[in-house]
Amino acid sequence: MTARILVVDDEPDLELLILQRFRRQIRDDEFSFTFADDGVNALAKLDADPDIDMLLCDINMPRMDGLTLLGRLQEREGHPATVIVSAYGDMANIRTAMNRGAFDFVTKPIDFADLEATIAKTLRNLEITRGYQRRQQEAERARAQLSRHFSPRLADLLAAEAEHMKLDAQWRDITSMFTDIASFTSLAEVLPPDTMGPLVNEYLTGMTEIVFENGGTLMNIVGDALIMMFGAPADQPDHAERAVACALSLDAYAGAFRARWGDKGVPIGVTRIGINSGPALVGNFGGGGFFNYAAYGDTLSIAARLETANKQLGTRICVSDSVVQRIPGFRGRPVGHVTLRGRSEALTAHEPLTEERHADPLTCEYRAAYAKIEACDPAALSSFAALLGRDSNDGLVSFHLKRLLAGATGIAVALD
Repeated sequence: MTARILVVDDEPDLELLILQRFRRQIRDDEFSFTFADDGVNALAKLDADPDIDMLLCDINMPRMDGLTLLGRLQEREGHPATVIVSAYGDMANIRTAMNRGAFDFVTKPIDFADLEATIAKTLRNLEITRGYQRRQQEAERARAQLSRHFSPRLADLLAAEAEHMKLDAQWRDITSMFTDIASFTSLAEVLPPDTMGPLVNEYLTGMTEIVFENGGTLMNIVGDALIMMFGAPADQPDHAERAVACALSLDAYAGAFRARWGDKGVPIGVTRIGINSGPALVGNFGGGGFFNYAAYGDTLSIAARLETANKQLGTRICVSDSVVQRIPGFRGRPVGHVTLRGRSEALTAHEPLTEERHADPLTCEYRAAYAKIEACDPAALSSFAALLGRDSNDGLVSFHLKRLLAGATGIAVALD
């Protein structure tokens, strides 16, 4: 690549001397020289040719001297490197020029071997600086893309290693999570834009912050629904535990959000959450020009169906047994052997609980009542009726009681 050099000097013979001394480099397209006789003309040349790489600049010139020109250059973004060419007796001004951002200096009368070495050194430094700037720009672009999916801390880490990132598709053991607000589509059809916009932005901002706080990766947002995973790209041996902790925090946030907007006269449905653990094909599936970190596989399909299953089960969070098996001391309630819609094999579903609710005596009573269903004990019906009498808002208790009243036995549940 040809180095473009602007010589700013009012000596009439200097142009000819430089063109003669560097004729080989000019012939070989190593250097290309442009000339200006003062700072005013130099700025005009820079405006006309913003790709100039460096300046060779005298100090004492008419109209605008070299020191003033240096000050004007500092006001410009991405200004070229400047080498001062001035008499040795002008050393005080040379020091001032260096303080104002000049890269180096050469004294007059010019030693052209010294000038050539100084030009080469300046251009090497310029290339190093530009390389650093390119890497910074690439890192910023990478971070902008990564911040759509990852927490700020992880996005910064991955962006810093943008050239070495290994995000190609690979099979990983992950935990997948889906969330959705019940009946939100119907609500969106009647809300005015000046209400809908702030509502959605507040909800998604709060939800994504919680996901990132728990180390989750946000794969996609579709309307009010979030799709996320734990366990990639960073290795997280506790990805299932992280996901459940995140879900409980999301549930608490969604409940407070629902109450807050309810006070404003906006009825918002409950947020339902489905979680499943297992293998998935994970990586960047965005093609050459777009970053889209995502996961594919049956693990995600089950999580999505568990989210939907909450509606019939009366729960807000529903997790598979594959999640529970990965969490020592899991706190929750068994739901049953559930055959999800569109699937032939049943899975054991659970409802995770907070520590407070897990310690509630009603949870212990639920487990006892559930054991009676499991044993096909007719006393299960009266046990669940008593539980509902003590907490009429318990959706899962209501679900099982309705099953029992309809003549169902056992814990096998087939969902529509």
